[in-house]
Amino acid sequence: MIIHSKLMKCIIGLALILLSIGTVSVVSSGAAYAAEANASIKVNDKKVKLSDSVIVQKNRMYVPAASIATMLGANVSWDNENEELTLDTELNDEVVFGNGVPVVYFNDTRYRMDAVPFIEDGRLYVPLRQLAEVLHADLSWNNDSNTAELTEVERAAVTEEYGVAEISEEYGIGASTLLKRNGLGSKDQVKPGAKLKVIIPSFLDNQVAAYSQSDLTLLAKISVVEAGKTSYEGQLAIANVILNRVKDPKFPKTIHDVIYSGKQFPPAHNGLLDQTKPTASALRAAKDALNGKNNIEDAVYFFNPRVTKGAFWSSLDVVVTIGSHSFAK
Repeated sequence: MIIHSKLMKCIIGLALILLSIGTVSVVSSGAAYAAEANASIKVNDKKVKLSDSVIVQKNRMYVPAASIATMLGANVSWDNENEELTLDTELNDEVVFGNGVPVVYFNDTRYRMDAVPFIEDGRLYVPLRQLAEVLHADLSWNNDSNTAELTEVERAAVTEEYGVAEISEEYGIGASTLLKRNGLGSKDQVKPGAKLKVIIPSFLDNQVAAYSQSDLTLLAKISVVEAGKTSYEGQLAIANVILNRVKDPKFPKTIHDVIYSGKQFPPAHNGLLDQTKPTASALRAAKDALNGKNNIEDAVYFFNPRVTKGAFWSSLDVVVTIGSHSFAK
């Protein structure tokens, strides 16, 4: 039986609360916790034997995404250079999750999730709920066996008597949401014999605007100039200073104007920036920053404390130091 969205959210919430109550042990940086062996997973009524631990983080259950996705018929590929996992699902959806990146690419459209994937022991962990949704699976919690159960959901077959309105009502989905999930613009495109996907990813109502190639390139170039060619973390930090300034009312409102106005970035005015070619690492850092990965919180300044002196710089609150740069607000 399919569990409607509101009921499913309640069940998942209860499951996560139950998981968070159990005994846990720290596995990385004091932030993530590995659930004990009493928490298990079933996929299509078969108990999953995972070589990697289930992890509970901030009352959410995370799983090694590739393992679970494969069990639900998806083809998986890992981009080690960019730390991205691509799932080509059985229902022809393409999903891209990135390490530490809150934005997921779902059929080439960007959406912001309310939880962030992360790498642990060489595996990308993704929140179980979001993973189930993109794989078109129903997620429920069996309290008796302390088990999260994922079950593939068949698409709804359209007939003359069973169309968008009837499917929307049965599954508790708005008609416009149902059409959007299936890449359709209107009910007129839905004909008898069509099969509609009825599991709606929770992030679908949180679409993120696209960024331009010119912004990506410029952000990568300034990151190379300021952080050098070797440190991804440093390049990511520089990119985030720019983006934090774009959000801050004290600074210009575009990436270009932040970089080319004022005196913070001399290379923008002496020709060096225009001559710089972005490295693969800097392009990844710029893309990750544009997709919400942030390693400096809300810092809007950076400086080398061994070189840059003065009352203004001393008055700043340093958030983090990466390499030779302090990042501050």
